[in-house]
Amino acid sequence: MVKVTLWGSLADLAGGQPDLEVEATNLRELLTALESDHPALRPQLARGVSVSIDGKIYNDSWFQPIHETSEVVLLNRLEGG
Repeated sequence: MVKVTLWGSLADLAGGQPDLEVEATNLRELLTALESDHPALRPQLARGVSVSIDGKIYNDSWFQPIHETSEVVLLNRLEGG
């Protein structure tokens, strides 16, 4: 299981739970599990989110590995130039 911290309003969409545990070995599996376990997150996940894995931000790296010891934070999509 991977511990995921939901940042800001994303926690509200998961019933106010800022920390969740999901079964995932990569970013795609993580997002799919969150979508399945917490349907209220679906619209935001469809718009796009940024995921910090061990301090590095990923947006669309679907097969980025995630380990049980990884620090994972889900945030609203970071954009800008």
